[in-house]
Amino acid sequence: MNTLEAINRRASYRGSFTDKKVSDETLKTIVQAGIQAPSGCNAQTTGFVIVNEPEKIKKIATICQKDFVAGAQAIIVCVVDHTPAFQDMSFAAEDCAAAVENMLLAITDAGLATVWLDGVLRRDNIARQIGNLLNIPADRDVFIILPVGEPSETPVQREKCSFEQRASFNQWEKQK
Repeated sequence: MNTLEAINRRASYRGSFTDKKVSDETLKTIVQAGIQAPSGCNAQTTGFVIVNEPEKIKKIATICQKDFVAGAQAIIVCVVDHTPAFQDMSFAAEDCAAAVENMLLAITDAGLATVWLDGVLRRDNIARQIGNLLNIPADRDVFIILPVGEPSETPVQREKCSFEQRASFNQWEKQK
């Protein structure tokens, strides 16, 4: 699958997963795609924990109160370091987002499915609870999690607005 095909096929998937195990090699390949992402000043502020122990997956699903997460064969936990990379600026959010997008495309390329979960982590101290479960140091934050597995149903990408509705050349044009 080429890059543009993966972009056009990628979809957020909140459905059930099959019981088919995702190999360690496939998970390493996916995370390596995240590691290859650009980062501000090449600070490489995003780290990753690959969770594939069924009991830990269930605990994370319970913590974040998302039943479909319990069916995943693995969860990629993205951890950020907010240390400034340039003067007083941290690029942790941008670095992590770039890494996650690369991994979303690698997951699609592997015939697997996932959804980018971060909003749920921002309430009720959920990110810190997951961090404690995984021994993440207090100076790092669980920022995004990706439940990964073979989908039980075919993921369908939601319709996107047209180019003309979202983009223009040379100056801002009224959009939407």
